[in-house]
Amino acid sequence: MLRSWTLAYICNTVRFLMADPLQERFIRPIVNASYPGTLGALSLTVYRIMELRGGTIPVILKNTLLIGATAFLLSAFCMFFYSLYPTRQKLWTMTAVLFLGGLFLTIISVILLFFA
Repeated sequence: MLRSWTLAYICNTVRFLMADPLQERFIRPIVNASYPGTLGALSLTVYRIMELRGGTIPVILKNTLLIGATAFLLSAFCMFFYSLYPTRQKLWTMTAVLFLGGLFLTIISVILLFFA
């Protein structure tokens, strides 16, 4: 009998393998922090591609990309530590504010890319 490799089956397998609460406690913060960290890396990638393209990058576009990437990376750090210490509400607030700031700056940089 062949098993179907559905997402639900894979998630149940991962939960079974991570049955140890100690292991789950230390892996969950890394997984949670990877989401905003990926968005920060994408912002830096766009900045690097614009830089390699050759032309001059407008200063406002450069600043919005770099500040947005920094906001996402700081959000990832805050989310990592909030996953370790869930009683620290300031970390959750900082995560939300930095993540929303990074999203706002990403939207602004996309609008600026149309005019660059």
